[in-house]
Amino acid sequence: MYKVIVITDPETADGFRLAGVEVVAAETPESAGEQIAALMDEENAGILAVNQGYYDAIDPRIMEKIESRYRPIVVPIPVREMVEVGEERSAYLARLIHRAVGFDITLKAGGGEGAIGEERYGGELLPE
Repeated sequence: MYKVIVITDPETADGFRLAGVEVVAAETPESAGEQIAALMDEENAGILAVNQGYYDAIDPRIMEKIESRYRPIVVPIPVREMVEVGEERSAYLARLIHRAVGFDITLKAGGGEGAIGEERYGGELLPE
């Protein structure tokens, strides 16, 4: 069975551990890159979720290796400061979705039955 591994800074590592995810805490982007390179060859690694700041600093040779393989899937995860200070949140999410599925998906709040933002339970809409 494949596993999800989070590579992040020590400050956010405990939160992921509390969620039950395997975590590799890296002090610097360089050490995160070394960890990613090592985990690329781990047989059970299915998804590597990497702190966005570390992901952006990945060495081009490692990024080439990531893009040439189907597993593990390496995805950036936003750190709070980057989402709040950086680009608009919906644009950021759209970019992540495009990278994951390969095409653009427009997310709309409201807008009828089944729209993003409605809560569902067992296929039925929940009362508000």
